[in-house]
Amino acid sequence: MNYLSKRRTALGAMFFFMGLCFASWAARIPDIQAKFQLSEGQLGTILLCLPIGSMLGLPIAGWSVHQYGSRIVILLGSFAYAMTLPLIGLATTTWMIVPVLVVFGLLGNIMNISLNTQALGLEDQMGKSILASFHGLWSMAGFTGAGIGAGMIFLKFSPAAHYAVVMGISFVIILFSQKFVLNDRRDAGESGGLVLKKPDDLLLRVGLISFLGMMTEGCMFDWSGVYFKKIVMAEPEYVALGYVCFMGAMASGRFITDKATNRFGRIPVLQASGISIFAGLVLSVLVPTLITAAIGFLLVGLGVASIVPVAYGIAGRSKLYSPSVALALVSTISFFGFLLGPPLIGFIADLFDLQISLALISINGLGILLLSSIRKQVFFTQETISTP
Repeated sequence: MNYLSKRRTALGAMFFFMGLCFASWAARIPDIQAKFQLSEGQLGTILLCLPIGSMLGLPIAGWSVHQYGSRIVILLGSFAYAMTLPLIGLATTTWMIVPVLVVFGLLGNIMNISLNTQALGLEDQMGKSILASFHGLWSMAGFTGAGIGAGMIFLKFSPAAHYAVVMGISFVIILFSQKFVLNDRRDAGESGGLVLKKPDDLLLRVGLISFLGMMTEGCMFDWSGVYFKKIVMAEPEYVALGYVCFMGAMASGRFITDKATNRFGRIPVLQASGISIFAGLVLSVLVPTLITAAIGFLLVGLGVASIVPVAYGIAGRSKLYSPSVALALVSTISFFGFLLGPPLIGFIADLFDLQISLALISINGLGILLLSSIRKQVFFTQETISTP
C-alpha cells in the first residue's frame, strides 16, 4: 500500500469515527427522552441545541482551518468530539445536557468542514473522485453505531456507559490515523472567514439540494427509533429496525454513487434520489406497519445516499471559487439542514402528530427533484455536471 493509499485509509477511518459518535448519540435518543420525561416538542427543543452549536462553530471552523490548517484542527477537534459524547449520557438535568449538546454540535461542524477539506485535497493528489467513499464510511459507521447501540440496550448499558465505550474505540481510531492526516498549508491569498462569502447561483442551488437531503437524513437519524416505537408500535427488539434499514441502504448506496454518476450523470442520480425519498416516506406514513415502514426507510436511505457526495462533487468544480471555499459554503448550508430537521419534526409532532411530521419531510424529495430538474444556463452547466 503506497503512502496516498494509507492516507486515504486513515482519512476514511476518521470519517468512520465521526459517524460512529453521531450514530451512538442518535441510537439512545429514545432513552434520553424517557430519562428526562420529554414530550416530542420538548425533545425537539433539546435537539435544537445541535444546530445552535453548529452555527456557532462555522466562523470558528473557517478561521481555525485558515489560520492553522485542517490537520491540527482535526487532531484537536477529534479528541474533543469523542470526549464530549459521554458527557451527554452523564447529564442529570436538562440544564446540564443543553450546553453539552451545543458543544457537541459545534465540534461536529468544525470536524465536518475540516474533514471534507482534507478529502478534497486528497482527491486532487490522487487525481480521481473519492469523496463518495468517505461519506459511505460515515454512513457505514452509522449502521455500525446502530448495531452497537442495540447491543448496549440489550445488555442494559446506560447511555453514559455506552458512550464511554464508543469514546474508547474513537481514541484508538484517532491514534491510528493521526500520522497520515494531510499536513495542508493555508492559502495566504484567501480569507479565513469562508462562511462570510456569498454563494453564487450555482452554489446556492447545490446548497439547497444538499440542505433538503441532509435535513431528511437528520430527521431519519433522530426520529427513526421514536417513529417505530410510537407509530409502528414495534416490539422493543425491533425499535431500531427502521434506523438500521435506513443506515444500511444509505451506506450501501454511497459505495455505488461514483459508478452510478459515471454511467448516468449527476442530474439523473439527483432526480432518482428525490423520487426515492418521497416514495419511501409516503409509504412509511400511509402504511405504518413493521414491514412496509422498514421498506419505506430503505427507500429513503437509498435516496439520501447520493445527495451529499454528488452535491459536493458539483461544488468542488465551481468556476468562481476554489474547492475549499465552495465546499465550505455548501457544507454550511447543508449541515444546517441536517441539524435543523430533527427539532422541526418535534415541534410539528407536538402540534399535530409524528406521522404528519414525516409526511411533510417527504416534500423534501419533491424539492430535490424540482431543483435538479429546472435547467438554466446559470445552473449546472455542462462543464459542472460532467463526470470528472
